Amino acid sequence: MKVLVTDPIADAGLDRLREAGYEVETAYDVEGDALLEAVSDANGLIVRSGTQVTAEVFEAAPDLVIVGRAGIGVDNIDIDAATQHGVIVANAPEGNVRAAAEHTVAMGFAAARSIPQAHARLKDGEWAKSDYLGNEVNGKILGVVGLGRVGQEVAKKFSSLGMDIVAYDPYIGEERADQLGAELVEFDACLSRADFLTVHTPLTPETEGLISTDELETMGSGYLVNCARGGVVDEAALAEAVDAGVIDGAAVDVFADEPVSPDNPLLSVDDVVVTPHLGASTSAAQENVAVSTADQIVAAFRDEPVINALNAPSVDESAFPRIQPYIGLAETAGKIAAQLLDGRLNEVEVTYTGDIAAEDIELVTASALKGVFAPLEWQVNAVNAPQVAEERGIEVVESKSRQSDDFQSLVTVTVRNGDEEMTVSGTLFTGEDPRIVRINGYRLDAIPYGQMLVARNYDKPGVIGFIGTVLGENDVNIAGMFNARRAKAGGEALTVYNLDDDVPESVREKLLADARIIDVDLITL
Repeated sequence: MKVLVTDPIADAGLDRLREAGYEVETAYDVEGDALLEAVSDANGLIVRSGTQVTAEVFEAAPDLVIVGRAGIGVDNIDIDAATQHGVIVANAPEGNVRAAAEHTVAMGFAAARSIPQAHARLKDGEWAKSDYLGNEVNGKILGVVGLGRVGQEVAKKFSSLGMDIVAYDPYIGEERADQLGAELVEFDACLSRADFLTVHTPLTPETEGLISTDELETMGSGYLVNCARGGVVDEAALAEAVDAGVIDGAAVDVFADEPVSPDNPLLSVDDVVVTPHLGASTSAAQENVAVSTADQIVAAFRDEPVINALNAPSVDESAFPRIQPYIGLAETAGKIAAQLLDGRLNEVEVTYTGDIAAEDIELVTASALKGVFAPLEWQVNAVNAPQVAEERGIEVVESKSRQSDDFQSLVTVTVRNGDEEMTVSGTLFTGEDPRIVRINGYRLDAIPYGQMLVARNYDKPGVIGFIGTVLGENDVNIAGMFNARRAKAGGEALTVYNLDDDVPESVREKLLADARIIDVDLITL
C-alpha cells in the first residue's frame, strides 16, 4: 500500500506509516496535472490546507482508500466527490485543539493590550507608554460562535480568567453548554453582548461571510478574534469597521486566501493584529496531528474503524471489538439475499435482534448494504453504500429489538423488489464463527463461504441424491451440505451446498429440468 503526502507533516507521522509496512512518498507543492499523476497509484493521501483535493483528484486515483487531513479544516477537500468514489475523508481534530485555543487566547490579549503595536514602536526607539490604554478581560463577556472542540477549550480558558461566556451554536445542547458554564443565545445576541467575540466554525457555504458589515455593527464595540477559518469573516468589512471605530480592534490568524496578499486591507489597519496561520504551529500539535492522521490511514488499510471519519460510518474504538464480527456477517447476508432475489431492488431492511441491538450498528448496516449491492457490480463500499441507495431510490430500513427467542444476536437482511422479497438471517457461533440460520423461513445451519448452491425442491426421496450425482458427474465437489424443510414432510425443502468448484450454467439447467426441483441459485461469496 502506498501513501502520498503532499503537504509537510511531522516526521513522527511518516515514521508511523513506514513502521506499519507502507510505502510513503512525499511530493510537496504539487498541483494540477502533477498532482493527478502523483496520486494515480496511491492508496492513501495525506494533506494539510495547501492541497486542493478536488473531484478530479478522486477520478485520477482509482485505488484511493482514504484522504487524511492533518488538522481540522477540510474545506479544501471535496467530501461529496470522495463519498461518491467510496473514499474515506478523516481529519485530526484533537491534535491541535490545545494549540489553537492557546493561540486564540494570546491573540485576544494581543488585541486588547496592543502588544504587537507597542513592541514595534519600542523596537523603533519610541517609548509610547501613554499611547496605549488596554482593556482587561476579567469581568467581561466572551462571545463564542461555534462551541466545538476548540471553541469549548477557548471558553474554558477565558472563563478561568474571570469572563462570562455566551455562545451561539445550533448544534450543541443546553446540557453540554451548562457543563461549560456557557449561556446559549441566538446569533445576534451573541454579537451584541460580547466584549470579545471569537469565531470557531468551519468554512462552509453557510458560514462563508458569516460576519460582515451588519454583524460588526451589531457588535458595536469590543474585539473580534478569528483563529478558525479564513472567509468566515468578511476581511474588507472587518478592516473598515476597525478603522472607523465601529469595533475596538481585531486579531486574525486565518485568511480567505493564503499566503495573504500584501494589499489585503487588514494589513494596513493599525488596530488589527495579524499572524500567518499559526494556530496549530507548535511542535507538540504538529506531531499530534501527524501521528493521529497516520493512525487513521493504518486503520483504514486494515479495515478497522476510522475514528474521525467525516463521511463514513464510524464507531467508538472501545465498542469496535463487539461489533467487528457482525460487519462481515451482515455483508455476507446481504450478498446472499441479493443473489437469491430475482429482480430490481427497491428496498433493503436490516434488522438486529438480541445483544447486537444495543450496539452502535451504523457501520454494520453500511456493510450489509455493501453486500447487497456487490452482486449488482456497483462500485460500492461502506463509505458510499448509503449514498448509492439514496441515489438509486432504494429505501433503507433499519430496526432493532432486544428480544430474541432463539439466538443471542441475530442480523437479518431483507431485500424487496415490490411483491417479492428475500430474507437471510445470520448469527455467530462460539464467538466469531458465522452461520446462516434462516433463508426465507427455512431454518438451517449453513457455513457461508466460497461457492454456494441453494436448491429449493419438493421434499421427496432421492432429490438430494440426484443433485449430488449431477454435481459429481460434472466434477463439482461438495464440501458441505445443510438441509431444511417446512413443518411437514412432502412439502418444500431447501438445501445449501458448499462447493469447491464453479457450477457451469449447463449443470444448473440439468438440475432444473427435474420436476422435483423448484429453483437453483448459485451464490458467490
